[in-house]
Amino acid sequence: MFLRLRHFLLALIALAICTGQAVADERKFSLYAPPALIESGVLKYMLPRFSLKTQVRIDLVDDPAQADASFGTEGIAVFQGLGQRWHFAVPDGGHPGALRFGEWIGSEVGRRTVVGFEVDGTALFSLPSQDQAVAEAATYDGDAVAGRIKARGLCGRCHVVVAADRMNAIGSTPSFFALRSLGNWEDRFAAFFALNPHPAFTQVEDVTDPFPVDRPSPIVPVALTLDDLEAIIAYVAALEPADLGAPLDHQ
Repeated sequence: MFLRLRHFLLALIALAICTGQAVADERKFSLYAPPALIESGVLKYMLPRFSLKTQVRIDLVDDPAQADASFGTEGIAVFQGLGQRWHFAVPDGGHPGALRFGEWIGSEVGRRTVVGFEVDGTALFSLPSQDQAVAEAATYDGDAVAGRIKARGLCGRCHVVVAADRMNAIGSTPSFFALRSLGNWEDRFAAFFALNPHPAFTQVEDVTDPFPVDRPSPIVPVALTLDDLEAIIAYVAALEPADLGAPLDHQ
């Protein structure tokens, strides 16, 4: 009995030590920053403010390969200054503390901290312009011109694909311009063939299954390839979203 109790207590102690180490690890991560950014003094100004707020400590390291996160030319654009745009990157499956810092630097408080750093009364850093942020957020490999032609021919039966055809579509079907205004428009277009009513009449080469013999397409099928779909998405990305006023309440 005594030995079993002793083993139980030792297991509890080991669990407590492991738990304590895990918590400690979550509250400390390593960060790489190029020498120019370090020498500017902005990190000495910024990092203690983050640590004071979150109790997460940051250790600067010289090797980006050994860092849990890094500033440089890869990742999300967070500020600009010293003649370049600075990005923040955390590897896949990132450290919790590094992810928390990324959220903080993108928050209102983090942004104010960065732009509030001054040397001799002059701010060294500013936020990336909206145009730059949008350009870096996503790139599309498809041929937008081909996408316009393909979308008009395949999707124009029901949707308004180009402004000139606004009187030739089904009135209850949203236009591409209205769909483009949705926050998840890209997901909707990328998976449109799985969203009703499209599965009943759409075939994507090497993706969708053939129509069942006993349930053929009720209309002339919409048939396209993945390259066609990429081209259509590239076309939609370039559209001016419709101004719908209040946010859409959609299912």
